[in-house]
Amino acid sequence: MATYGSWPTPITSELVVRAAAGLGGVSLHGDTVIWSELRPEEGGRTQLVRRTGDEPPVDLLPKDRNARTAVHEYGGGAWWVAGETVYFVDWADQRLYAVTGDSPPVPVTPEPKVPRGDRWANGCVASGGRWVLVVREHHPSGSGPAEVVNEIVVLDGTGEVAPRTLVTGPDFVSDPRVSPDGSRLCWLQWSHPDMPWDGTELCVADVQWADIGPTLADPRVIAGRPDAGPGGAGAGESVSAPRWAEDGSLWFISDRSDWWNLYRWDPGTDGVTCTVAVDAEIGLPQWVFGQSRFAFLSGGRTVFAFSRAGIDYLAMRLSDGRVVDLDVPYTSFASIQADGDRVVFVGASATVEPAVVSVRVETTGAVTATEILRPPRDLGLDVRLFSRPESISFPSSEGRTAHALFYPPTNPDVTAETGELPPLLVLIHGGPTSAARPMLQLGTQYWTSRGFAVVDVNYGGSTGYGRAYRNQLRHQWGIVDLDDCEAAARWLAEQQRVDPARLCIRGGSAGGYTTLAALAFRNTFAAGASHFGVADLEALATETHKFESRYLDGLIGHYPARRDLYLERSPIHHIDGFDRPLIVLQGLEDEIVPPNQAEMIVEALRAKGIPVAYVAFEGEQHGFRQAVNIRRALDAELSFYAQVFGFTLPAGERIDLVPVENL
Repeated sequence: MATYGSWPTPITSELVVRAAAGLGGVSLHGDTVIWSELRPEEGGRTQLVRRTGDEPPVDLLPKDRNARTAVHEYGGGAWWVAGETVYFVDWADQRLYAVTGDSPPVPVTPEPKVPRGDRWANGCVASGGRWVLVVREHHPSGSGPAEVVNEIVVLDGTGEVAPRTLVTGPDFVSDPRVSPDGSRLCWLQWSHPDMPWDGTELCVADVQWADIGPTLADPRVIAGRPDAGPGGAGAGESVSAPRWAEDGSLWFISDRSDWWNLYRWDPGTDGVTCTVAVDAEIGLPQWVFGQSRFAFLSGGRTVFAFSRAGIDYLAMRLSDGRVVDLDVPYTSFASIQADGDRVVFVGASATVEPAVVSVRVETTGAVTATEILRPPRDLGLDVRLFSRPESISFPSSEGRTAHALFYPPTNPDVTAETGELPPLLVLIHGGPTSAARPMLQLGTQYWTSRGFAVVDVNYGGSTGYGRAYRNQLRHQWGIVDLDDCEAAARWLAEQQRVDPARLCIRGGSAGGYTTLAALAFRNTFAAGASHFGVADLEALATETHKFESRYLDGLIGHYPARRDLYLERSPIHHIDGFDRPLIVLQGLEDEIVPPNQAEMIVEALRAKGIPVAYVAFEGEQHGFRQAVNIRRALDAELSFYAQVFGFTLPAGERIDLVPVENL
């Protein structure tokens, strides 16, 4: 028998990062598949990997290159393929490069006047490969968010014609895509205070080609609309992921029916029709560029992923409009690509880490010829060690129902102490417009295999449950999210599945804010862990980057008109409410939540005498990418809980105790 929290487990922090690779985008061209891998053991850089036919996979980029863009700070869409050429943005200088075959990378964009002043993302290639249409985010010297300009620019791959702006004016643009016959260009645009999940516009323009490249004529909005009212009133239409079909029609995802479903624009009739209507989410919030949740198969078929009750599924729309489910053993899908009857995607399940998977799909919907192109790690673990998520729903404030994924403590080699209930970790995802991911994550199993219960809460405002659910957080950040996280913990305690005296809360970024707010304003939780969390909402509103510089208008209220709410809901201004232990983990190069936010709250708790631990990480931005820092963050948090709750750390792991002041 062993006390919950002290269970010995092979899922150590070293295993969490060993040979780990975060699989990102996928590209499929004929028998060649290219994908990206974020590698913590290589300093957190992103490598591109190519596999052709049955040949072994090969790395495409030299070891000093990192395919990562800083556009919107969150990035995504940092690379794309045209024939034999791969275009990618290098993290160091943010310039766009081209790689053909085994040749070294060649810069496509000029060196900016300001280091990293021109950032590129989300491009496509047209007219035989000469012209590259791409999003540029321009940062003038010493600029603040108001001076940053986002545009669609055309680049000449031969270098003969200087870069030229095609679309400018909106605060943000994305997804420039040229129709198969080259006659039209589509793109998405939106402006403050909207975020892309509030309201975007899908635009189409006629394209005329000349020696200087494309010029646009008759630009028009064919779908989407800005969110209505100051700060957003929930009446907008969020459109994403435009894709041209071979017949010249334009498909896209829209939430005009409350759910992010599939639609089609016919240039002949200039009409929009719904092609897939399900009470589930096909789309995702556009935090990053380049997400792909549907793709075209041969014979007028479309393959797509959708999320229902927190779990992903894969399906196919037939040419006659019927939808059939595809029998594949995964609960999470990303980066779906297709060619002919072949589908390639990143898939994961409750017991399998993400893998790059290839399948063949018959016209009947039968799935054949499954091949794992990039397998998950061989962890060498008994699958009985893995806690499998349960989709739960529970009552919350104002008669609402909230949702979560619950992971019970699981370890076949340990018997719990008689009569003891496990401590609970309430996970708060970032965003806050994001969602819990229904897939094997060793960072979660690290806790459940030690005897912690974990609940990953999809509080009101999360995606995956329709626009109305997403809009529950309108002007209610710091209220609805707290209510739902408390409700999840209390409901599980009432069900006698967790120890009501050992309820903990942890989260990163926006989840870190909810963690801090829960400790400042509520008394449900016995301890908390804030990973690069927001302590001062006013500072966030005035110091953050362009993409999120007006985000809080919709989450709280317009600043400075509603400065009272910013002060009222900022944990830093309510130190008197803190009386529970807290650990704070922070990257020192974070541009989204600057380190001073963490340091302010830590200093305040020190002065008040509240138990507090602070771990800062050199060289880390918003989220930890380096293996040594990921390990340190996990082990430091575990040692913090061990000291707070008085259980013994497993022998043999040699976990250093994090200093906890005032304990």
